[in-house]
Amino acid sequence: MDVKKIVLAYSGGLDTSVILSWLKERYRCPVIAFIADVGQGEDLEKIKEKAFRTGADDVIIEDLREEFVRDYVFPMLRANAIYESFYLLGTSIARPVIAKKQVEVAHKVGADALSHGATGKGNDQVRFELAYMALDPKLKIISPWREWEFKGRSELIEYAKKRGIPVPVTKEKPYSIDRNLLHVSYEGGILEDPWKEPPEDMFLMTVSPEKAPDRPTYIEIEFQEGNPVAVDGKRMSPASLLSYLNQIGGKNGIGRVDVVENRYVGIKSRGVYETPGGTILRIAHMAIESITLDREVMHIRDSLIPKYSELIYYGYWFSPERKMLQALIDETQKAVNGTVRLKLYKGNCIVVGRKAEKSLYKKDLATFEKSELFDHKDATGFIRLNGLRLKIAKLTGLL
Repeated sequence: MDVKKIVLAYSGGLDTSVILSWLKERYRCPVIAFIADVGQGEDLEKIKEKAFRTGADDVIIEDLREEFVRDYVFPMLRANAIYESFYLLGTSIARPVIAKKQVEVAHKVGADALSHGATGKGNDQVRFELAYMALDPKLKIISPWREWEFKGRSELIEYAKKRGIPVPVTKEKPYSIDRNLLHVSYEGGILEDPWKEPPEDMFLMTVSPEKAPDRPTYIEIEFQEGNPVAVDGKRMSPASLLSYLNQIGGKNGIGRVDVVENRYVGIKSRGVYETPGGTILRIAHMAIESITLDREVMHIRDSLIPKYSELIYYGYWFSPERKMLQALIDETQKAVNGTVRLKLYKGNCIVVGRKAEKSLYKKDLATFEKSELFDHKDATGFIRLNGLRLKIAKLTGLL
């Protein structure tokens, strides 16, 4: 490819550190290192210095934390999104916000190409590149893992050593870490054997449930139109609220999952995730929906969750079908207002209360005691009519 200037999504880890050097050698053009702050909790100034030392012509840092949570995590939360029953899509949902800003940076600096550090086996290559195509199909895309001669991360480590590039990964501890405000993910290396338990010293956001406090922690989360807006009566910005719940959830050992999932490319992959705040919010959100959402609306929306979650996992955040589903989901959330009380205890997040000004739960209807609002005899006709087709099926020999 004839490339004049490249914007690289740069994290300072093994892959992108090597890629930065490799791009300079291969394409012999300016390379701009773009660092997205999505709450990874790292010293970004040090990463910036490392990028310059590795050969970057310029380094641009963007604080995307509030945008990430407000415009990506919360819309996903309103859908109760989850992939294959366990994965709360922490890495998946960070890619579109990074890609969007990367495209904006390319426009700003006059770059004609974008690059990323995703491997040819994983999902992130699809997520980044589908986002690039949706946002600016004219920009060229460079995927080093699909172009270069390296076969694995051990070879990258050797390359980095020869060129004096410091990397946080060693042959003794080679698993890959991805962190943002929603979660931490761990993959590869010692985790590639799905029979082996993850080492306890690996986890960054949570304590083990065994070491969590012996007394439960109670919290209350307030929702407005499906979005969490306050904890224990204190209103917070989206990023601040998620960060706060990460701390509380982490202390109580909440949000760890160990799964073997199906990647988009067809490979099964073992991933270990920590999502303390996200786990709390999803449970709380479903609890407030239980008293504010109409039954049929909830059931239709729930039938769409697997598809919606799959779209995020596969990288179709900017697709017309995801936007269509989002519009439908957001319509269901207009009445999702109220407060949920939760008990956090040794890895468990337990709903112990929920209330809403316009709650659909009516005690006088639900009670087992005498009620003037419901006549038990009315159920007779209801059951007869619903059972009529079953009677006919049996009488005609279909059952």
